[in-house]
This record gives sequence, structure tokens and C-alpha cells, in this order.
Amino acid sequence: MKPGRFPKWLRKLFRRRMLIAFLIVLQAVFIIYLVASRSMLSQRLSRLLQIISILVVLYIVSKRDKGAYKTLWVFLILCFPIFGGLLYLLVTFQTATRIMCKEIRTVQEQTKQLYFLPGDGYDSAKEITGSHFPQVRYLQDYVGYPVYSNTRTTYLCPGEAFQEHLLQQLEKAEHYIFLEFFIIQDGVFWESIYETLKRKAAQGVKVRILYDDLGCFFLLPTDFVRQMENGGIECAIFNPFRPFLTVKQNNRDHRKIVVIDGKVAFTGGINIADEYINAREKYGHWKDSAIMLEGKAAWSFSLMFLEMWELCKKCGEDIASFYPWQLAPCTMEPDGLVQPYADSPMDNENVGEHVYLQILNEAKDYVYINTPYLIVDDSMVSALCLAAKRGVDVRIVTPHRWDKRFVHMTTRSYYRELIRAGVKVYEYSNGFIHAKSFVSDDVIATVGTTNLDFRSLYLHFECGTWMYGSRAVMQVKQDFLNTLPVCQRIEEKDCARYLSSKLFQEILRLFAPLM
Repeated sequence: MKPGRFPKWLRKLFRRRMLIAFLIVLQAVFIIYLVASRSMLSQRLSRLLQIISILVVLYIVSKRDKGAYKTLWVFLILCFPIFGGLLYLLVTFQTATRIMCKEIRTVQEQTKQLYFLPGDGYDSAKEITGSHFPQVRYLQDYVGYPVYSNTRTTYLCPGEAFQEHLLQQLEKAEHYIFLEFFIIQDGVFWESIYETLKRKAAQGVKVRILYDDLGCFFLLPTDFVRQMENGGIECAIFNPFRPFLTVKQNNRDHRKIVVIDGKVAFTGGINIADEYINAREKYGHWKDSAIMLEGKAAWSFSLMFLEMWELCKKCGEDIASFYPWQLAPCTMEPDGLVQPYADSPMDNENVGEHVYLQILNEAKDYVYINTPYLIVDDSMVSALCLAAKRGVDVRIVTPHRWDKRFVHMTTRSYYRELIRAGVKVYEYSNGFIHAKSFVSDDVIATVGTTNLDFRSLYLHFECGTWMYGSRAVMQVKQDFLNTLPVCQRIEEKDCARYLSSKLFQEILRLFAPLM
């Protein structure tokens, strides 16, 4: 490559992305021109759109939805009385989104019973979990994700530990390897995995990669799928980015899942990019975490992946044939109770949020939380404050070095209210913390992909692992305590002191659902 020249694939990628952005802007300009021109048609159309905006506001106020979303939409419509109502209708009532919802329901109906193949630990959970059993019952009976006992858990932190265990397990694959990630980027981390995947595919192991198109928008070449297929690897793209104004593009696959033979699974906050294993410094030391499951519970993650694969590829394969315990029972020694779960923005059931709220509501001694973002609605703020007020030791660690300035400023806007209620807030001084974990009372923990922000809680496809009495629970706790010495505790006096700063933070909180 000549000095100063970009690779051919990068130039093609840039042209494609710029074309998409241009077409989206062109659509918006056309709508604005149609309304803003001074023709008789334009004047009548403007009056009609104003009437629509009034009706839309009445609909929003009466709708059962998060208060933050209602407030934001009403504010936008008041600011833009002509376009506001139209924008809401364009965003909310779209055929593409409804088709996607229908396709997801169809796939889930096909796999619903496969989650409950022999071996769940529901009866054991009923006997030993006490006040936490409603969580188990909610996830299994209502949402459809069973609890398992024949599973061993290992908490992995930081990303270097995840990479080491992942490469070891990939080498053991005999039948299939599934990878699902929000971000895949070429580099040291990806190359270490790719070489193993190619070798395993050549040995006859079925290797599949599923990635989110927007998450990899500027990170992968346009012919990445073809490159993988040339290496014997099946590849699929979730929700390809299209040059149309559609809310469907907001619903991204933010999950991180690896499954080997249905017997071993990984999930957590770690994507496949070099900053996640500190092979490249982006915002200082990158602290992240993952959980490794060995045994029965890995099957749930197999199904989560296969559901998404079916949604993308529509191949109609026999999903039950991937079940690893057909010929011999699982002999993994029990390690507490493990309950993997997934969350979809298409069913109005905020599973990740409910798991977090249940942990906060049932906590007696402490709740320790890692999250890269803290942008939440009133129900989560109330749960955090109420837990602290009743004497629970609630501690939250967020990053001190931010990746998105306005998001970080919005995160800090919540500090004062939480601190006044007794919540202890810390910022990780060493760099950027990207881990998403809750641990409580030495018995409960969850590790997954769900941030404490609106996008993760309500807009993205997410997943996680809830654990009771597993050895990883204490590993999560110990890691949190080990992190505190390299954090700075935030006091109320450290929060925004000037009226202008407070006002700006309040404005940012108004737009929190968009962050």
C-alpha cells in the first residue's frame, strides 16, 4: 500500500456509508421542502400536520409508556408543532418494525419448548432460593428461560482473561461454534480467534458468526461475509443498515454470545476489538467482564443464538438437533443455580430492567453495581434510592474517563439525587469500565450485556446470566472490592455547583432516551 493511501476495501466502505447517509438526509430535506414551500398545498398540509400533532400529543399522554419517553416526545412536538406529530407517526407506526416483531414471535414459538428439554433446576430453586424465588419464577414461567443446576460458572475479568479462556474452549470444539457480537474489528484479538475458527471449520466443525451491522458500520470491510465463507465459516448480518428513515434501525443486536457444542457458553460486556483486551489503549485501561458457563445452562445461549440466526437467515433447520445431551446425560457437578435470559425490544417486556429491579428490591445487606453508563428512568432511580434509604449498602462504579462526552455528563446528572439518598457513587480512575454486573448479599449476581441506560434497557437485544449461590457470585463481589482502591468516590460537593451546569444537565436528561 502506498503511503497516504487507504486500502481499497476501506474506500469502498466509506463510499457505501456516505451514500446511505446522503440518501437519509435527502429524504428528510424532501419532507421539509414539501411542508415549508408557500404553495396552497403546503399551507393546507401544514394545518393538517398541526392537527395531527395535537392528536398525537393526546395519544402519547394517554399511552402506557415510560415517562421519560412521553416527556421527550411532547417536548419535541411543542418545539416543532408541524413536524413533531409526523415524526412520531413515522417512528412509531412502521411496517418494517411490525414485520420484524411478527418474525421474532414466529421463531420464538418454534423454539419455546426446546428451552425445557430435560434438566432444569426449578424444583431445587423453589426449595433453596427463598425470597429470590419470584425472580426464578418470573424468568422461567413468564419469560420462558429455565433455571439450571448442572452448571459451573467462572467469572472472567478483565478482557485478557476472557480471551485466554475463549481460545482454550474453541480448541475443544467438536461439533459447532457460534459467535454473536455487537462489534467485531480487525486486530490482534480478532486474528487470534479467526485462525482458530478457520482451522476448526476445516476439521468439519460448523462455525457461525452473527454480527450487528451498525455496531460494525465502519469497522468491517463490505466483503466480510464473503471472506468468512471463503474460509468455510457461515456468516450473517443482523438488521442491515438501510438508507430509509425507520425506527427499526434503532433496535440493534447488542448481545455478546459464544457457544461451543452447546456445552460451554460465554456472555458479558466484551466485544471482539483490541481495546477490550488492552492490546490497544483507547480510554486508558479498559476494564470489562464476562461469565463462562459449562454444563446445562449453555443450552439456553445456544437457543438464543439459533433464534437470531433463523431470524436473519430463515433457513428452517432442525434446531433440536443441536441439543448436546441427547445420547448421554450432563454430568457437570452443580455450582449453585444458573438462569440465562435474553431481552427483546419487540415484546414490551423489559426483562433486563426487571432482573435489576428485583435484585435491588430484595437486597438486605448490599448491592454492588458496575455500569459504563447511568442514564435511567424514575423507576430505577427510585429503586436505587429506596434500597439505600432502608439501609442497603448500594455502591455504583461508573467510568471517570468517558467514551461519549454528553453521555458521561448525563450520567453525572444523576449523582446528586442518588448520593443524597445514601447511594455511594464511584468513578473508575484507571480508565474506562465497560462491565455490566450486579452482585448482592453474597448469593445473587448477574453478568451480561445490559447497560443502565435507555438503549440497553428498552431498545436493544440483550442477554445476561442470573446466578444464585454459584462460585462466580463471590468472584464478582471480590472483583468489585478490588476495583474500589483505583476509583474515586464522588461526594455531593463534587457534583455540578453552578446554575448553568445544573441547567445544562437537566436539558441533557430530557434527551436521555436518545442516548
